[in-house]
Amino acid sequence: MTSRVTPARPKAGRRPWRRTAVGVVVALVAALTPTVLAAPAHAAPVLLSQGRPATASSTEGAGFPASAAVDGNTGTRWSSAFSDPQWLQVDLGVRATLSQVTLVWEAAHARAFQIQTSDNGTTWTTVWSTTTGAGGTQTVPVTGSGRYVRMYGTTRATGYGYSLWEFQVYGESGGADPVEPTDPRNPNFGPNTFVFDPSTPTATIQSRLNTLFTQQETNQFGPQRYAVLFKPGTYTADVNLGFFTQVAGLGMSPDDVNLNGHVRVEADWFGGNATQNFWRAAENLSVTLPAGVSVERWAVSQAAPYRRMHLRGAQNQIQLWNGGDGWSSGGLLADTRIDGLVVSGSQQQWYSRNSEFGNGWTGSVWNMVFQGVTGAPPPHFPNPSHTVIAQTPQIREKPFLYVDGTGEYRVFVPALRTNSTGTSWYGKTPAGSSISLSQFFVVRPGTNAATINAALAQGRHLLFTPGVHRVTEPIQVNRADTVILGLGLATIQTDNGTVGMRVADVDGVKVAGIMFEAGQTTSPVLMEVGPPGSSADHSANPISLHDVFFRIGGPGVGRATNTLTVNSDDVIGDHMWLWRADHGDGVGWTVNTADTGLTVNGDDVTMYGLFVEHYQKYQTVWNGNGGRTYFYQNEMPYDPPNQAAWTNGATRGYAAYKVADSVTSHQAWGLGSYCYFNVNPAVVADRAIEAPTNPNVRFTNMVTVSLGGVGTINRVVNNSGGTANTANQVVYLTNYP
Repeated sequence: MTSRVTPARPKAGRRPWRRTAVGVVVALVAALTPTVLAAPAHAAPVLLSQGRPATASSTEGAGFPASAAVDGNTGTRWSSAFSDPQWLQVDLGVRATLSQVTLVWEAAHARAFQIQTSDNGTTWTTVWSTTTGAGGTQTVPVTGSGRYVRMYGTTRATGYGYSLWEFQVYGESGGADPVEPTDPRNPNFGPNTFVFDPSTPTATIQSRLNTLFTQQETNQFGPQRYAVLFKPGTYTADVNLGFFTQVAGLGMSPDDVNLNGHVRVEADWFGGNATQNFWRAAENLSVTLPAGVSVERWAVSQAAPYRRMHLRGAQNQIQLWNGGDGWSSGGLLADTRIDGLVVSGSQQQWYSRNSEFGNGWTGSVWNMVFQGVTGAPPPHFPNPSHTVIAQTPQIREKPFLYVDGTGEYRVFVPALRTNSTGTSWYGKTPAGSSISLSQFFVVRPGTNAATINAALAQGRHLLFTPGVHRVTEPIQVNRADTVILGLGLATIQTDNGTVGMRVADVDGVKVAGIMFEAGQTTSPVLMEVGPPGSSADHSANPISLHDVFFRIGGPGVGRATNTLTVNSDDVIGDHMWLWRADHGDGVGWTVNTADTGLTVNGDDVTMYGLFVEHYQKYQTVWNGNGGRTYFYQNEMPYDPPNQAAWTNGATRGYAAYKVADSVTSHQAWGLGSYCYFNVNPAVVADRAIEAPTNPNVRFTNMVTVSLGGVGTINRVVNNSGGTANTANQVVYLTNYP
């Protein structure tokens, strides 16, 4: 928070009369002369830019980020590419009246440059300029105002780029600090979060649950979002989850909250077909089924995690489809204990990680992947299609909200686990760290990105409450170990073609439980992890993304060129669905346009449970070395109008999973790619996977499917594998090369 200094003023009151003749004369003259007050003392200018979000036109490399010029450290610097023009800008968070700018140049300085201001980061006003810059330390007076200030360089003094040790903006900001404090014992989670404790009447709880389900059962594309939270204790409740509803316990262990009843998902609204049961979540609870009942139903498809749960009773089972004839199409069990049996039924594909199945698993259709799961079935791909990986090499479980024994809300951040099996909590004490909610800024719908960024600049973590959060500029996460946690599938919608979130190339940022949605104006990317050229080593403390989902189209027109770009090394993705809508409003080949889902430029990036669907070019592009994917689910775009509209040079269509020719090491297990070219069934995809032929680029257990025989995938990997088409709808390939 920037303080304001009030100029000194002359004191009011009488002046003592001097008792001399001269004094009398002087006094008489003074009395007859108009009073001229002394000029007030001016406040020293206040440094406004330090630690604020900074961006630049380019960087020379990962070691010279824009943030280094506003970090207060004269040993770090920003450096640009070796070309003209280039710029560096800082976001002050609020509009400010400026008085001076100090530039501490490295030898590679500007000969000609301008200082410019802007209220929106788009339209700029020049408030100072020179064509004879001499470098060194330049302090220039400026007169102007704005929220954004930038150095715009037009002529370099050397053959190198522009390089600043520090870029310091001084002045006076107006208004009160918009970043409100958070009371960790009585936080304001907004109107769409419902917190129950054991004293809440059972009828009150059930009435609320029934009302939410009635509203949300079919509300696939509405803006409503809800979180239902249970404090530690025992309850009786039937939780039937509809769209955009999260149910979660507030204990340190799932067993701290026990629901006698159900936490379930049905598919009645869609005639028993669960292939559109998306966007809902159950977390951190234990469930005891009613007497005489032995079946829990979790009939879901994408973006519906069953995470850190405990279904009690060895005699019970959880069914991953409607229990009848309907289909379901992909989901996640993670860090979960099922005392009894898991029955997948007609579930088409599924990923289970670090879980415990007391009585095992039964069922298989196309692509079932088990990793670090005790009680998993034996590997037997493709019949049944069980891919079993004994351990999870490195994982951090998703951060979660809980209430401690004193009644304080806190967020637990699980520690990294290496070569792990089973849950992080059952029969053991979870490793990790705990953060008071007082260290979080609670973001409610209507909060603008400037305020969010101001909170981040103050060192706050973020808790997004249920709702749609519209931003007109990127949320900029610059501080290592920042936690960003969403409740109720909180959604960040990009307006005006902005990027939704940028994460700096720093250690240990965690983003969890957030959905990104494209606006009508094309965004270059919805989320960027690390700026281009990132190269810092994060292996000891990686950035991690948990239950992070993306949607382009569906509620209306949405557009983005790319969806998620990962430039940093060592990033962990823990369950993500990137979806260009194939149904809903604002859907069509020239309407909800989007080239690519995931682009990975960083090295040693690992994805667990990756779902990418319907993009118009490559679904996933992997340019970094050392990448690993455990479970991949893809549907190609349904809607190419003809082959000419979906052709890549001499290649028909685009691969679902593209590993760049320059990559020398990559591994992936359990990949499925499906086509359903319903607009024009004559369309052909030449292959599902494209990759360099290299013994260190390996794929294990792949399947391609022509859904209903509508369309063709000619090969599985490169020129290997059979053809999936009307005559032969399912094709398996166990290894490549």
